[in-house]
Amino acid sequence: MTKSKHKGLTGAFIIILAVLLIDQVLKIWVKTHMTLGQEIPVFGNWFKLLFIENPGMAFGWMGGGGTMKALLSIFRIVAVVVLLIVLFRLTRKNTKFGVLFGISLIIAGALGNILDSVFYGPLFSASDYTQVATLLPEGGGYAGWLHGKVVDMLYFPVIDIARADNSWLPDFLFGQDGHFIFFRPIFNFADAAITVGVFYMILFQWKWLKSL
Repeated sequence: MTKSKHKGLTGAFIIILAVLLIDQVLKIWVKTHMTLGQEIPVFGNWFKLLFIENPGMAFGWMGGGGTMKALLSIFRIVAVVVLLIVLFRLTRKNTKFGVLFGISLIIAGALGNILDSVFYGPLFSASDYTQVATLLPEGGGYAGWLHGKVVDMLYFPVIDIARADNSWLPDFLFGQDGHFIFFRPIFNFADAAITVGVFYMILFQWKWLKSL
């Protein structure tokens, strides 16, 4: 492997490792220090840590349990293995680092949520609204392998408009809680890495994508 190829692979590895470390440290801290539904203001009312869990994909999409959850976890693993193979082959072709950067973010984000799905079930006790979870509980975890719930906590309600105070606005703008909130989804650092990676590839590496 030439020097440039080695640098590309090393750089990609550092990105993946850094994203995974930040993602898992934050998730484990939230899981072991916060109860479900608990909020911690970070930047006023614009940025909060709000602990929720979901059994599905990024931002709570495709929720489910049982066989569906196991299949979803397996699908994630297969997808990441394919992406890792693609990444390795690209480094051998001296692909520009911008492409490797975007793909590495996507891989790291997917791996971050895979760790939750595969390992969190047997390693943690269940989180609820009254007590925090514990790591390696005596009675075993809250679920089996491949059935863990993904930990989400990043919440940016930059705009929060109450329906009662703005009755002139159309009803479809408001949720069941009677509020229009932007940005309403609660996500994690791994989700953010995937989203940034995808948009980065579309916006800045579209010529490479077009050449595929």
